[in-house]
Amino acid sequence: MAAKSRIFALLLLSAAPLAAVPTPALAASEAPQRSFTGEDLFKLEGANDPQVSPDGTKVAYVRSSADVMADRDARTIWLVDLASGRHTPLVAGGSPRWSPDGKRIAYVGRGSGEGAGPELHVRWLDTGADSKLTTLVEAPGGISWAPDGKSIAFTMRVPDDGLKLGQAPAKPEGAKWADGLEIIDRVTYRFDDAGYIKPGFDHVFLISAEGGAPRQLTFGKFDDGAPLSWAPDGRSIVFSANRRADWEREGNDSDIWSLDVGSGALTQLTKRYGPDAAPQVSPDGRMIAYVGFDDKYRSYENAQLYVMNRDGSGARSLTGKLDRSIDGLAWSGNSIVVSYDDKGEKKVARVGLDGSIKVLASGLSAGAGYDRPYTGGDFSVSKGGTVAYTASGTDRPADLWVTSGGTPRKLTSLNATWLADKAMAPVRKLPVTAPDGRAIDAWLAVPPGLQPGQRVPLILEIHGGPNAAYGPAFSTDVQLYAAHGYAVLYTNPRGSTSYGAEFANLIDRAYPGKDYDDLMAAVDAAIAAGVADPNNLFVTGGSGGGVLTAWIVGKTDRFKAAASQKPVINWLSEALTMDGTTFTSRYWFDKRPWEDPMSYWNRSPLSLVGNVKTPTLVVVGSEDYRTPVSESEQYYAALQIRGVPTALVKVPGASHHGLAERPSQSAAKAAAILAWFDKYRTDKGAGGAAAQ
Repeated sequence: MAAKSRIFALLLLSAAPLAAVPTPALAASEAPQRSFTGEDLFKLEGANDPQVSPDGTKVAYVRSSADVMADRDARTIWLVDLASGRHTPLVAGGSPRWSPDGKRIAYVGRGSGEGAGPELHVRWLDTGADSKLTTLVEAPGGISWAPDGKSIAFTMRVPDDGLKLGQAPAKPEGAKWADGLEIIDRVTYRFDDAGYIKPGFDHVFLISAEGGAPRQLTFGKFDDGAPLSWAPDGRSIVFSANRRADWEREGNDSDIWSLDVGSGALTQLTKRYGPDAAPQVSPDGRMIAYVGFDDKYRSYENAQLYVMNRDGSGARSLTGKLDRSIDGLAWSGNSIVVSYDDKGEKKVARVGLDGSIKVLASGLSAGAGYDRPYTGGDFSVSKGGTVAYTASGTDRPADLWVTSGGTPRKLTSLNATWLADKAMAPVRKLPVTAPDGRAIDAWLAVPPGLQPGQRVPLILEIHGGPNAAYGPAFSTDVQLYAAHGYAVLYTNPRGSTSYGAEFANLIDRAYPGKDYDDLMAAVDAAIAAGVADPNNLFVTGGSGGGVLTAWIVGKTDRFKAAASQKPVINWLSEALTMDGTTFTSRYWFDKRPWEDPMSYWNRSPLSLVGNVKTPTLVVVGSEDYRTPVSESEQYYAALQIRGVPTALVKVPGASHHGLAERPSQSAAKAAAILAWFDKYRTDKGAGGAAAQ
């Protein structure tokens, strides 16, 4: 299941220093804080959206850092010269895209003045001159240069009047009346991160690279999506859109379309049932690569890499035998560079037109949104095959890397200086075997300085999705928990992605289910490894992990306390209140809620609440539309009725995917969970036991 006011203050974690720092001239109060703390979230920087220049000599990337005064992510575009290694900050902004000649970069920057929104800019690298092309009503997306460099295509939302019903009386001049009626008639009328959807549709626009008014190229009551890809002759653009008459109820049936830039004529190139997306025209203009799958209403399908002729004929899959899901692609000569997750690790590989696959880089990870160790990472490729990408380990956010097919080269060390004074939690792979004999990937983080044979309390951290994956990536939650004296166990139980379609679909129409057994086997493995204290076990997880957390405490009393974050508690109510209105009843159940209510109820954690004895914290963002706030409130109310120790934590202004977006709230959320667990620990020295 991806702050307007403050309801709790930023809590500072109380882990004791791990060891004396060898600087005797410093007083204890002046010595560096060796433990990773909530305050450190404001120091983190990460590399995102690397864009290698067409000639492969430079890389522009977005450096994310936290603005401590605004409590938000601040983004700056930097440039790295690969020959000299010189790093140059360019401008505040994001989405850098190179012009075909490599002399300019288009990007999205924020305008000046109160309430100014995103604007499209072009920067000349030789002079440093910067031009705002136009003032836009809505944020531009999918920036794509025309092959001749004279114009730029992008997508932008076009407001619509929406449905009108009746007319209010005329308001007297100067009167202060209530706001007008809000009339909703869309099937999906709100969306997580975006809130309630204002009437309007996303369309394709064209603007001169020298500025001026943009020209709208597509029209209609449909959303036309990025990315946009030009044909080499500059006469047409291909993109993905769902333009069927019943698109609102068939939201997973997008197709590839070709737009004639001169006439505005649209040609549909794909027609199978299922999502076709991310089209890219080959350098010679003969073929189009794209990703998609045949939709069979299963909870999970691998997105395959396809190629077809420029007119839409001859479509064929290149990765049908890979059994992994392709999530990014770019042409490089006569082959296609793609990214995909494999056993909890994102990789970049070159795919030939014959279906051959060669891995170019691995260990990709994200440079932002790193509260939990999800797989992630970005890449781009030059005409000559130089690949720029973001990657890291478990001890820091992503840095910028580059490879031309040989040994990868690291270009940045964004956090090296200040992290040198920090004791970060080591993370290792933990072998786990499920009761049915399946191997389950798991990772175990331990408090820094943990001695061999020393047992500590364990937090089982469960990923969301549930079709998603954790991996050996940096996580602020994991580091904060470990710094506080807990071992942290995270796993990829059945249903996780990156292990093939069969493994992911083991929970199709059966979630929660045997994934519970996988998680318990992982806990048993952590105990058997001599790390986890079997008398001090705790469990938490978000979204799908919140579902499983609530399911677990309804099935067993072995955990001392739990924290269910943004869960689904009642599938009947979730199916009718989540943002993707048609999703749950189509992809996770066979019938609609009113047709077979018991199938929904039997898989709802609320059905097990009568068994719960475990003190359970409930955490949710106040603007969560994916697993709506009402789900968490139902669980909190049920626990209160039963007399189970509980508390409800709401994160003000936070969406489902943005629960930890603001650094102060991310730190406070982790601290609140730790404080809840500390209440129920039975060992001595809670709050940094391993640091004693």
